[in-house]
Amino acid sequence: MKNDTTTTVLNFVLAALVILGVVFALLSIWRTRDLRHMQVALQTQMQRTQITSAKAQALLADVIKFNETARNPELAQIIQAAQTPPPAAK
Repeated sequence: MKNDTTTTVLNFVLAALVILGVVFALLSIWRTRDLRHMQVALQTQMQRTQITSAKAQALLADVIKFNETARNPELAQIIQAAQTPPPAAK
């Protein structure tokens, strides 16, 4: 080789780039794994929320059916408040 210092510097730069490539690949793998774990956790939480919502809707339907036979004005107000959609957030 003509210039040993140039070769040494270029080899050092190449080694640094290889090491950075490996580090970035590992970071990408770890972050992807974390995102997948978060996705599974969010899906589980969403399923629980849907189940709870379905139970609440079933309970509301039962209360409405009961109120048709018992006719309680206070219960009618509670039912009306539960059926009124919340105001839209800005």
